[in-house]
Formats: sequence, C-alpha cells, structure tokens
Amino acid sequence: MERWLFLTTDGLSKGAVYAAFALAIVLIWRATRIVNFAQGAMAVAAVYVAYSVTAATGSYWLGFAAAVLSGLVLGAVVERVVMRFVEHAPPLNAVIVALGLVLLVQAVLGSIYGNEYRPVGTPVSRTGLSVGGVSLLSAYDLLVFGAVGLVVAGLALLFTRTPVGLRMRASAFAPEVSRLLGVNVAGMLTLGWALASAVGALAGLLVIPTELGLHPNAMDLVFVSSFTAAVVGGLDSPVGAVVGGLAVGLVLSYVAGYLSADVTPLAALVLLLAVLLVRPGGLFATTATRRV
Repeated sequence: MERWLFLTTDGLSKGAVYAAFALAIVLIWRATRIVNFAQGAMAVAAVYVAYSVTAATGSYWLGFAAAVLSGLVLGAVVERVVMRFVEHAPPLNAVIVALGLVLLVQAVLGSIYGNEYRPVGTPVSRTGLSVGGVSLLSAYDLLVFGAVGLVVAGLALLFTRTPVGLRMRASAFAPEVSRLLGVNVAGMLTLGWALASAVGALAGLLVIPTELGLHPNAMDLVFVSSFTAAVVGGLDSPVGAVVGGLAVGLVLSYVAGYLSADVTPLAALVLLLAVLLVRPGGLFATTATRRV
C-alpha cells in the first residue's frame, strides 16, 4: 500500500507536466493541423535561457520569467520564419521541417553550452512530506500541480471568454470565413504558436529539474510521453491532453515501480496502441468539424 501511494503521487506529479506539454502540442495541432516535433527542443532552448539568467542574476524567478517570455518569442519566430511555408503543404513536409529544426536547435545549444548535464535548481524543496513513513507529495509537486492548473484554467478562459480566444478558435476551424469577417488569421496562428511554445517552456522548467539535468536532448523522452498523452486524450481536446497526461504519468510510474524503468518506453507504446485500436481519435475525440 505504501509503495502504491508513493508511485501514485509520483505518477500524478509527472503526469501533470506531461499534461502541460501535451497541451502545447494540442494548441498547435488545433491551429494548424501540424504536430510540432520540435516542441521539446524549443522548450530546452527556453530552459537554457532561464539557466543563463538565473546564473547571472541569482534569481530563479527572473530566470523563470525569461524562459516563458523567450518561449513565447521563439514560438512566434518559428511560425513566421519556418513553419508558415509548410502549413498548407503535404503533412510530411511539416514533419521533415520540424525534425530538421530539432537537429538545428540541439546543435546550436550543444555548441554554446556543451553536452554535459547541468543541474537546475527549484524554488522550493523536492523532499516529499512523510505521512506514516511514506514519502508523498513535496512542495515542488504542489507547485507543479498549481502551475499546470493555472495554465489549464487560463487557456480555458482565453478560448471561451475572450474575443482573442474566439478569434483564434474561428481561425483554426474556419479560416476562410474568418478572413471574410476581418479576422487576422495569420496573426492568430502566430499567437497560437507563441502560446504553445510558452506552455512548452513552462513544462520544460517544471520537468527538467526532476530528470538528470539540463542537456540539449533533455526533453526527448518527455516529448514522447507527452505526445502519447496528447494522442491518448485526443489531439483536438485540451481536456483530453490533461487526462491523457495524468494517465500516462500513472502508467509509467507503476511500470517503473513494479517492473523496471527500462520497460517504460514499451509501456507507453502499448498504451498508445491500445487506445488507437479501440478509439483511433483518442478518448475525448468528437465528431470532426472540418477536414484538411
């Protein structure tokens, strides 16, 4: 029972980060029908900005703000300079460009910072609270849950209660009609990429301190788990991304705890295949409202 409690809390904590990163993937998919395979590399670039700012100023929160801001800018630049030219091309073009962007970003980061793992600090303790001799949630876990909850609530309010959010949704699902109504569709797509990249940067800031450390390839496995979460929940569903992230976090935690950490990638693949065989559109898939 004690082991199960520990694995459950650990899985939920990591699942919350997967949920945040899956939300970033879903945001871009809903806007452009592109899966941004460079999301992980872009998040690592933002975390390196945080690392540099924190090292220069001694303030974690200045580095935190710099990472989110740099993620916002990087997402907008990538959409404007790179991805805009393949948004309406065959899907394979976007995949190839995104994978090329991964190699480019990782090579640049490696040449600037090197390929050694760098420790990343946290603003609060990662030591779990002991209840009945069982180490459960730490202050950092609670920070993760709070941050992800604020992101989910903020995005929900943005897309359902603000004019900008409604324009973004209209641009994604009916771009031609939106243009006729005077909506700057290109600007809305850029904003969608910027928001997704900022959310990805936040996820990177939350998860990298719990891994081996900061490295140009630090988010590769996290991206795989988060992409699995997004597909399991449904690429068109932000709620599905959250549920899928928590589910993937729990599954991987149980597998690592009861079997072996070496088989967690296989467990993620089995979960993905099981959901796709039963419900190809994801657990929260709805009837398609548009086709590309």
